[in-house]
Amino acid sequence: MLGFPDGFLWGAATAAYQIEGAWREDGKGESIWDRFSHTPGKIFQGQVGDTACDHYHKWREDVALMAEIGLKAYRFSISWPRVLPEGTGRVEPRGLDFYSALVDALLENGIRPLPTLYHWDLPAALQDKYGGWEGRDTAAAFGEYAGVVAAKLGDRVADWMTLNEPHVSVSCGYAGGSHAPGERAGRDVRLAVGHNLLRAHGEGHRALKAASPSARVGLAFSLQVCEPASDSPEDAAAARRRDGECNRWYLDPVLRGGYPGDMVELYKSGGFSPPIKSGDMEAIHTGLDFVGVNYYTRAVLADAPDAGGLIRARGVPQAGEHTEMGWEVYPDGLYNLLVRLKRDYAPGALLVTENGCAFADAPGPDGAVDDPRRAAYYKSHFEAAHRAIADGVPLEGYCIWSFMDNFEWGHGFSKRFGFVYTDYETQRRIVKSSGRAYAEIIAANGLETS
Repeated sequence: MLGFPDGFLWGAATAAYQIEGAWREDGKGESIWDRFSHTPGKIFQGQVGDTACDHYHKWREDVALMAEIGLKAYRFSISWPRVLPEGTGRVEPRGLDFYSALVDALLENGIRPLPTLYHWDLPAALQDKYGGWEGRDTAAAFGEYAGVVAAKLGDRVADWMTLNEPHVSVSCGYAGGSHAPGERAGRDVRLAVGHNLLRAHGEGHRALKAASPSARVGLAFSLQVCEPASDSPEDAAAARRRDGECNRWYLDPVLRGGYPGDMVELYKSGGFSPPIKSGDMEAIHTGLDFVGVNYYTRAVLADAPDAGGLIRARGVPQAGEHTEMGWEVYPDGLYNLLVRLKRDYAPGALLVTENGCAFADAPGPDGAVDDPRRAAYYKSHFEAAHRAIADGVPLEGYCIWSFMDNFEWGHGFSKRFGFVYTDYETQRRIVKSSGRAYAEIIAANGLETS
């Protein structure tokens, strides 16, 4: 038996737009994802998140399922436009009451609430007014929003995350155009967006601490293990450039107080710099009470001088098992990442805030959903986490992505990550065999070795 530390937070994660539905109910404002998903050609088969998993109405049933499985923690996100429909100013009490009731139900069932303030559903009003994250004023608006939520929930919520995956907000929302707001902007805009997201973290951090000085505040980073494709110095340099773009560009300002020097020089060589104003870096350098780690796979990179751009790195496909997303199953990457974070940043605490896999599954003739590949994925990654803990990594918990099948952004409902099956026609939930296996691990606070 591989035992985990007493009090280890076995959890699951979701995001508001992906599960809540009720997109125009109880005074909720429009988000950039509402707008994006209703734009023809943006989402698989034209699907939208208007209803999603209908969690806004079925949350009591969902919390009961969490309790049945034995979850110790639940990471969810709060919809900014459900609380402040215009992004600032007028507060919608029905939105706040929804999250307040959810928090109460979680606590009544012994489940620790882990809310994230921003999981990509920016109020569309701020996109229109300030240009979204291109405008500096959006960061100040985020601080106002954080203060409103903290005033309502801070007496019961001990742990917060300000942002989810700022790198993905930039790379998919402003480079690839596959996420809201769907832009394909140049490096100058992307650096401004990333900088303003980090400034928003700083504003939110201060607002949360002001409301509840004892609150623990983290940030959920999307972190990719970047490995060279060969032993050549060129491939090693390519992997480091990609690591700088995806990982260090966001970790370093928050945890060390400045952007990584090698990347600053690289961007400067192309004529780009983040739009830093006086006091910005001090405001961003909040430190973190815990570092949130979102890990799915690794990137194996080769030098690509002809690739264009400044990063000049090409991904090299790997053999072996891959998920329905095309991502390599690589549990050693989680171990390597956790050990690297301990070595390079010495955080006081780490929390796996997302890790999971998409596999196609459906109910069998008996109505049950058997998904042994997902259960095996979980086990291999839990074993990697256990190794990291044994090597001194201060890992406090592990939130599987995702609690239930949901709206997977541009993929619509075509990819299933949940250990609870969602029948989108009837909104019936079915705990998959992987969910039952997870319940056994939670109950034992450990897993059997092979």
